[in-house]
Amino acid sequence: MATLSKVNEQYSNLFGTAAMLLQSPGRINLIGEHTDYNLGCVLPAAIDKYIFMAIGTRADDAINLVSADFDDQYSASLDKLEPAWKLWPNYILGVINEFKNAGKYVGGINLVLGGDIPISAGMSSSAAICTGTAFALNKLFNAGFTKLELAKIAVAAEHNYLKVKCGLMDPYVNLYGKERSFVKLNCRTEEHQYVPFDNDQIKIVLFNSGVRHNFIKLASAFHTLREHCATGLALIQKHAPHISSLPEVPKAMLEILKPHDQDVYKRCLYIVEESERLERLCDDLMTGDFKSAGQRLFESHEGLRNLYQVSCEECDFLVDTVKEIPGVLGARMMGAGFGGCTINLVESEAVDEVIKRVKGRYNGSFAKDVKVYHASIGSGTEEVSLVSVL
Repeated sequence: MATLSKVNEQYSNLFGTAAMLLQSPGRINLIGEHTDYNLGCVLPAAIDKYIFMAIGTRADDAINLVSADFDDQYSASLDKLEPAWKLWPNYILGVINEFKNAGKYVGGINLVLGGDIPISAGMSSSAAICTGTAFALNKLFNAGFTKLELAKIAVAAEHNYLKVKCGLMDPYVNLYGKERSFVKLNCRTEEHQYVPFDNDQIKIVLFNSGVRHNFIKLASAFHTLREHCATGLALIQKHAPHISSLPEVPKAMLEILKPHDQDVYKRCLYIVEESERLERLCDDLMTGDFKSAGQRLFESHEGLRNLYQVSCEECDFLVDTVKEIPGVLGARMMGAGFGGCTINLVESEAVDEVIKRVKGRYNGSFAKDVKVYHASIGSGTEEVSLVSVL
């Protein structure tokens, strides 16, 4: 995976000029999965894994894009902007398209990107590219967008160019991330507060199931899940017109949905319970009750598995395995679903033993290795220099 130095060197070799350098972080989400597009709260954090970009302007309308990790290039033109036939350039082209739709001037650019965010592991490398691109264009062309507006541009780019109906969470935390803090984002009000995570005795460990997110399957599942939630909310609103989103619904009121459709009921029950868990977990973190916080993660995974039904055999195995290992406070599948990583809260002194046991059991059951990532909470997208990251 490309480092900032490699990205900068490749830019210099290809284009012969100096570039603006930036790093755009991946993210974890401690709890609050699929609550974002239901206008509830989420609890993500930016982490110390990044998409690095070197970007500069051109005198013409050409768009030259280079992926250092894929050893691939793509060229386009501003006056004939359209989706690429391959996936990765569209994260950048989609953002350019949104700037143009907003009436902002964008000139030609050269851009090289690479990084160390694992792809298809639920750490949102896609949002890092979109948001990093939006951040860079905003600065290069003095567009004057606020952070919130940039986050919405990144969302629109994925909706319109990638056809993925993602929510606000990923680009928001990408821009508002703060060291040693989770970002409690209210997706209805589009406001946030910081929840401290400042305990060196607790580590965040990610186990990658090795099951890659299937782009087509995810897009289809997102559509179906959103339809179920929208249907449930509409039925609730017939009885309680003042309710504007599922997280506001009292759990007892969900009984209205049972006679209509069991799948709709299950999806809505998960959203309501997940929203309640998130509030309690924030209280746990504020009081330093990490044992209770961990239990909320286990409960969240059961909801993802049995109610929202977006887990997979491998992620279930990883969560079930760590339940039996001392020193693990909690775990759940992280990300949209059907693969990716589990997120685990582990006591620092137990980390090595936990990793050893999980690796052994996973290999024994699936005949493949589980990748392990240690995540430290960092800051959001920012312009950097080679000196500042050394």
